[in-house]
Amino acid sequence: MAKAIINIKTDKEVKANVQRLAEDLGISLSDVINASLRNFIRTREVRISSVPQMTPELEKLLGPIEKDIKRGKNLSPSFYSSEEMGNYLRSL
Repeated sequence: MAKAIINIKTDKEVKANVQRLAEDLGISLSDVINASLRNFIRTREVRISSVPQMTPELEKLLGPIEKDIKRGKNLSPSFYSSEEMGNYLRSL
């Protein structure tokens, strides 16, 4: 199959991030783009989504909190009114 060249404009940061990710997966940026184009032809759809992912800093911050939740430590009870919450906080 004859090849064609497509020139696109994108942010430098986007290009660097996608190249890094593709490299981590062992494929080229051209492979990523070609797969996207073929999928578009096959499905006639464009899907844009991302899997939510926490940053390493947030994971580090939430680690101790998750441990506390599993142990049932440092947790407040559920409140059904602001008065109930106020009474609890004043009792601490």
